[in-house]
Amino acid sequence: MTRPGLPRWASRLLPQRVRARLTLLYAALFLAGGSVLLALTYGLVANSLRNAASGAQPQPVKLANSKFAQACKQPPKAKIVSAKQLAQCKSAFTAGAKAAAVSQRSQTLHHLLIFSLVGLAVMTFASAGLGWVMAGRVLRPIRAITATAQRASESHLGERLALAGPRDELRELGDTFDQMLTRLDAAFTAQRRFVANASHELRTPLTVMRTAIDVTLAKPSRSDEQIETMAAKVRRSIDRAESTIDALLTLAISDQGLATHDVIDLATVAEDALDSASAAIADLHLHVAAVLEPARTVGDTQLLERMVANLVDNAAHHNIENGWIHIRTATKQGNAVLEISNSGPVVAADMVSSLFEAFRRGEERTGTREGVGLGLSIVQSIATAHDATIEAHSQPTGGLDLTVQLPPAVIE
Repeated sequence: MTRPGLPRWASRLLPQRVRARLTLLYAALFLAGGSVLLALTYGLVANSLRNAASGAQPQPVKLANSKFAQACKQPPKAKIVSAKQLAQCKSAFTAGAKAAAVSQRSQTLHHLLIFSLVGLAVMTFASAGLGWVMAGRVLRPIRAITATAQRASESHLGERLALAGPRDELRELGDTFDQMLTRLDAAFTAQRRFVANASHELRTPLTVMRTAIDVTLAKPSRSDEQIETMAAKVRRSIDRAESTIDALLTLAISDQGLATHDVIDLATVAEDALDSASAAIADLHLHVAAVLEPARTVGDTQLLERMVANLVDNAAHHNIENGWIHIRTATKQGNAVLEISNSGPVVAADMVSSLFEAFRRGEERTGTREGVGLGLSIVQSIATAHDATIEAHSQPTGGLDLTVQLPPAVIE
């Protein structure tokens, strides 16, 4: 893949690994900065030496001229020096001193340049080595994320990075990756459970339908009444299979978390659930006492409606003739609360928690096989998705007492 803004040949020359690119970048930046610093130092030193060579005579030259002049003014008796010779001597001495100063400046600058270039080269390589080490330490979380992503599969989603250290960009990336793995794990778990439960639960209605059809077709002379009886059995099995699939889909959706966050009043939802269960309530001649005060919360409308409907249906179906249902919604300590209790068969205290497990049908409580055994399991899953709590207690005289407490609706 060609990098934006670079020709293809230049992109191929660049290192492919991030660590190598960072190391090259560190070394290049150090080399550029060191070159600029070296140029400035060299210019300042060269300018200082140039001023010293082209300005007034250096102190050693002044001292030599002074002594030479004194010697010429007071020559020895054995030798007489003329003024012309004295001027020539002074001129030659001054020229030699300047030439020596220029030579010394050139040699000093040469040594400065050589040692600076050697030092710059050594430090550039040292910075590249340090850059390689530091880049490795900085990119260590990236390697951990890469290794975890490579190991991740449908059967291996339980591992988490749990990066420590300061909350920087890499820590945020690691936390985001952990959250993604959590969502994937929940999705795959829900999918596997849906497939397993569906294959298990749909086997019974399919078997019933096949048996009814085979028995009817095996009769040499089939009457209309026998065909109608077979059709009724198939219809009941289809309804049961449809209810099972619908419940399993709701359970899978609630396990994956909330899709929407709507403000919902549990009083309205409970009133609608009572209306929907009116037929079952009328069949058992149940007395309903409802105190529906405002109880606002935030969540998925369809899921919360299903949760309340399942609780009402559970109270209606697992009841006794001429029994009762008490339902109340209210706001307590800022939380939305739904309380529902009903008469019914006696439930052992140690059996209450098991009622929220999948496929715990009414036969354990009433001896019948009504429903698909997912009602309270769906209630538990939806409550968990909404950060709600459920308290269930058996009553000494029979029936259950359930309390659901949901977080309040925060209205900005």
